[in-house]
Amino acid sequence: MMKTMGALLLTSSLFAGGGSTPAEAKVSNFKFDFGDGPVEKGYIVVSASDGYSAEKGYGFATPEHMRNVPAKGTGVGADAVQFLQFGTKSMNTFNVDLPNGLYEVTVTLGDTARASVAAEGVFQIINMTGNGAVDKFQIPITDGQLNLLVTEGKAGTNFTLSALEIDKLSHHAVTNRTIYIGGDSTVANYYPLAASIQGGWGQMLEQFVDPKEFVVRNMASGGQIARGFRNDGQLEAILKYIKPGDYFILQLGINDTNPKNNTTEAEFKEIMRDMVRQVKATGATVVLSTPQGRATDFNAEQQHSSENRWYRHSIVGLAQEEQVPLVDLNVISSAYFTSIGPDETRSLYMTGDSLHPNRAGAIELARLVYEELKRQGMDGFVEKKEKE
Repeated sequence: MMKTMGALLLTSSLFAGGGSTPAEAKVSNFKFDFGDGPVEKGYIVVSASDGYSAEKGYGFATPEHMRNVPAKGTGVGADAVQFLQFGTKSMNTFNVDLPNGLYEVTVTLGDTARASVAAEGVFQIINMTGNGAVDKFQIPITDGQLNLLVTEGKAGTNFTLSALEIDKLSHHAVTNRTIYIGGDSTVANYYPLAASIQGGWGQMLEQFVDPKEFVVRNMASGGQIARGFRNDGQLEAILKYIKPGDYFILQLGINDTNPKNNTTEAEFKEIMRDMVRQVKATGATVVLSTPQGRATDFNAEQQHSSENRWYRHSIVGLAQEEQVPLVDLNVISSAYFTSIGPDETRSLYMTGDSLHPNRAGAIELARLVYEELKRQGMDGFVEKKEKE
């Protein structure tokens, strides 16, 4: 099928019988295949040169800043478009007219080392890594249009988009109950999500969450510090959507202690306090978590401990001062590591890396977080573990 046929099919479905389509008759489910290669069955073709028009109901706001590019995947992943201008506030967006409501958006990237997805002027997905990465997010549409782009993940890399699927979940433009997570590389997502070798506990926590109660939005990113999470867009995205009944779990400190980041412990604590107070003001529940230790933190008696590392004492003190729940993952994980011993502990970390958990390690850390949250009386969790 030629790509032009996809556009003709969309036009006929939107405007059968001619004339304008009333707002209530807008299409609310789409599948877009980007680039100039063959179109996949069931998808609407979008080339980099396809500008938005109200008649069509979709297109790029500034097609002059888009480019068709090849991609190494198959099917919809065999080609893509590249965003030549980007940034969460950029006007160089792909726009889709939609009836107001709640939507699930599935994104497939083209060839890129690392890229993030933004919509409605804020981050939606942080640091998708590798060619053809796939992820999804929920978003409420309140102004009749989705405005999306692929943007910064790693400077100097291409920001590309191969496919987009949009499915309406509800007429109500309100996010489902959500667990938002903030953190660093020990918490972040790794791709492909279902089979990554490395893992962050935030990526794996969903396995212990009842999908009827919560969706999980992991906004953690590698190398992140408290100041960066607050100032560079991740907290902004959470504050845009978070509401009473939601949870926000925040774990930072590992990178803040690195001298290159120039953050004293006192500064770290006050930045964290500011974030806690901003989220508490929305009526959501804030949970602070301390980072787990290194695989090598065993003493001569084979006891694991890292209590004096990574500004843990300030995190514990802040939780007490602001009266928010604390998951002391540092102490909890050390007890677990002691129980399984040094060899089994090392097997839960990446090879040759004492800091970053592998997939199995991330699952165990997520289990410890889940068990502690459940112990403290928080709802929405279920006993479940990925089969190895």
